[in-house]
Amino acid sequence: MRKRIVKRITVFLSLMLVIGLSLTAVAYRAAGCFDLFGDSAVAAQLMVFSNGTVPVGAPDDRSEDETDAPPGQPLADRTPAATEIPSKPAKTAHSGDTYPVTEISGGSGNMSYDNIEFKNTTPYDPDIGALLEESLPFSVADNRTVQVLIYHTHTCESYLEEDCGYYYEDYYPRSTDGAQGVIAVGDRIAESLKAHGIGVVHDTTLHDYPSYEGSYARSLETVQGYKQKYPGIVVTLDIHRDAMTADDGTKYKPTFTYNGKKAAQIMIMSGYDESGDFPFWNENLIFAAKLQKECEDSFPGMTRPLYFGEFSYNMDFNNGSLLIEVGTDANTVDEAAYTGELLGNALSSVLQKG
Repeated sequence: MRKRIVKRITVFLSLMLVIGLSLTAVAYRAAGCFDLFGDSAVAAQLMVFSNGTVPVGAPDDRSEDETDAPPGQPLADRTPAATEIPSKPAKTAHSGDTYPVTEISGGSGNMSYDNIEFKNTTPYDPDIGALLEESLPFSVADNRTVQVLIYHTHTCESYLEEDCGYYYEDYYPRSTDGAQGVIAVGDRIAESLKAHGIGVVHDTTLHDYPSYEGSYARSLETVQGYKQKYPGIVVTLDIHRDAMTADDGTKYKPTFTYNGKKAAQIMIMSGYDESGDFPFWNENLIFAAKLQKECEDSFPGMTRPLYFGEFSYNMDFNNGSLLIEVGTDANTVDEAAYTGELLGNALSSVLQKG
């Protein structure tokens, strides 16, 4: 009888031990599952799988010779080859290693005149002084009819949210949230022009979303459509932002200070073509040179060297077309937007002087 009782007790204790271990395993797995829904874990999951098919943080592996990518600077990133551009989830924590952001100012060109510089990569040798003496090849009427179009071929280009001296490994500088990118810059340019009595329309079409390939063809269709709707348009500005990243991950942000406030430097781009397919490149160059000079005269340090190169990027649409890079992906959106305000003031002055 005693042996039978001992045996039953032993079996009972063994059974309880198995049940206890099972419950411990379940509790551990449950804790792990609940931890997946913690703030940092949610952020990480969203950052990896945002918008489905393409992970945020996809490598910038687009080759330099692909026609949809504007020419970069020596340290420039390449735009993602992905056909989907995910939007960055709002208000989520960042993750991964951090890399430094280094401020730079200016930049050296290979041509200079007074207080402005050119980076000339063409076989043509422009006389900058003579360009500045020319009148604009178009005129802006003294009324509020729409005469300026601001648009963005790469509408999803965005900026850092804050200036903290570093960025996280999962930082992906493209977003469909216009308030975080070049749309915010375009808004400020438009506001400045309107304040000076110049009629302007700001297009915010996402030309690079969901497909990046063909962005310039789509933005050209947009420009043509606005020209039909507003025949008085004489100026078309394609507003972008640049990117400069070193091999060690350091990102560079070009800045200047005006009235005690930090702003992003700009790079004006003007195209050249000696084949005859781009008949008024020299007229665009006059416009570009005068805008470069006005920016430096009014807001010293605002410009990087004017980039004069063998490309068109829709600047062959009319004789008042320019592409302007405002800062890089390491500038903050506030710095870039402030530059948009100053750029609008400088542009207004150039257009009103003629």
